[in-house]
Amino acid sequence: MAESYLELSVSPHGVASLTLNRPEVHNAFDDVMIEQIIDALQQLAENSAVRLLLLKANGKNFSAGADLNWMRSMAAKDYQQNLDDAGRLAELMRSLDRFPKPTIALVQGAAFGGALGLVACCDIALAEPKASFCLSEVKIGLIPAVISPYVMRAIGERASRRYFLTADRFFAGEALRLGLVHQLVPEGGLAEAAEKLCQQLLQNSPAAVTAAKQLIADVDQQPINAALIAHTSEAIARIRVSAEGQEGLTAFLTKRSPAWLPKD
Repeated sequence: MAESYLELSVSPHGVASLTLNRPEVHNAFDDVMIEQIIDALQQLAENSAVRLLLLKANGKNFSAGADLNWMRSMAAKDYQQNLDDAGRLAELMRSLDRFPKPTIALVQGAAFGGALGLVACCDIALAEPKASFCLSEVKIGLIPAVISPYVMRAIGERASRRYFLTADRFFAGEALRLGLVHQLVPEGGLAEAAEKLCQQLLQNSPAAVTAAKQLIADVDQQPINAALIAHTSEAIARIRVSAEGQEGLTAFLTKRSPAWLPKD
């Protein structure tokens, strides 16, 4: 068996932590790590006890992107082998982007190349002020192809033109301005900020949060027409009559706590 490049845990309250654990190479990823992350995401997605997911990394850097030895090996392979390999990275990004529970990226140090894609696929991203980001692919004759849909959705087409083409490094303040990152936290404060955010998210209905994520995916960039209006009407009607919808409404109207709140 390959060495595990991840640490995986689930707290009693359902907070899953998926931690990149190759600090000796700045958490650079290769085909082995990609498969391990895909497997971990599938395992967590199927675990009904999981309420949310923290994506983080050990060491000074979130991730330096692709592992140099892996890139060297792919350069020696043919088109079909490279296509298959890219497909696995695409599956990783898709799995993270469509993970059914809230996902939070905690970023320290560098998040370069594909690692920036991981951040863009998460619902919420927190970063230390000195965190830095770079889409450096064109410097070595490549392009950020597989991650481009998620990065462009996060920072927009105009900023993508700049950073895809220049490979400029930018820091957390700029990432916040662009919308890639939602909150800057003091250096060393990621765990504390994540704990506060987790406590907030755990107050919400698990089923409603999952449905809200699906709603965003269904509605984004769609024309406001009769079909979309009907879809959204059906979505609210379904959740109103669902078990958690009924529980939430009853709890609100009778001024009691809903059943999904964590029990200390």
